[in-house]
Amino acid sequence: MRIGFVGTGAITEAMVTGIVGSALAVAEIVVSPRNAEIAARLASRFPSVRIAANNQEVVDAADVLFLAIRPQIAGEVIRELAFRRGQTIVSVVAATDRAGLKSWIREDVQLTQAIPLPFVADCKGVTAIYPPNNEIAAIFDALGSAVECETKDEYDLLAVASALMGTYFGILERATGWLTEKGMAREKARAYLAPLFSSLAQKAAAADQTALDALRREFSTPGGLNEQVFEDFDRDGGSRALTDALERVLARVRG
Repeated sequence: MRIGFVGTGAITEAMVTGIVGSALAVAEIVVSPRNAEIAARLASRFPSVRIAANNQEVVDAADVLFLAIRPQIAGEVIRELAFRRGQTIVSVVAATDRAGLKSWIREDVQLTQAIPLPFVADCKGVTAIYPPNNEIAAIFDALGSAVECETKDEYDLLAVASALMGTYFGILERATGWLTEKGMAREKARAYLAPLFSSLAQKAAAADQTALDALRREFSTPGGLNEQVFEDFDRDGGSRALTDALERVLARVRG
């Protein structure tokens, strides 16, 4: 299998790194030269990576083609390319309508949309794909795990959920900053909070048959400190602000 990437940004770098380190049988990975620094870094690190002269060369060489282009320029870039009938194409272009992608491609291809996250570099990513596709799911299973969405609505909702990553780190930063303001060294505060949050995420993943509300109660003694913080957060508008933000992102994803 030969895999091609049109667009060489951070997600392409993460995916190429994960693919090379996985058990996938890949003969060659062809990347576009648009981001010369990342393309050169990948080619120097991995013998299986080749830098194409241009985007069309990537399209022509790939059995499985990933479109990893910034949404602001995706239409302009894709419309200039000639695709093969029946070609397997995976779009990782964020917040881009499927009908729009097809109109830019202008060929009858097997089009899958995916939301790979940076953790695919370590083969620990969870990736939503739509529509279900065994070949593409196998690629993302090798990079962690794939969640195959049966409907576009499911896919859009997981795209919204993926927008919580910045908020996760933002909460860590705010809590670290508060501890620092109270006199603790920032390095020590972070050294405590980051593993704490990691352990909580691992607990949620391992106890996947347990309701998250039940886990919240399990980790919150009645009348205790954890219960107090959540009740304050919820009463003072934290939960409403979160759901309002998710609704606005959903509206953006749906165009």
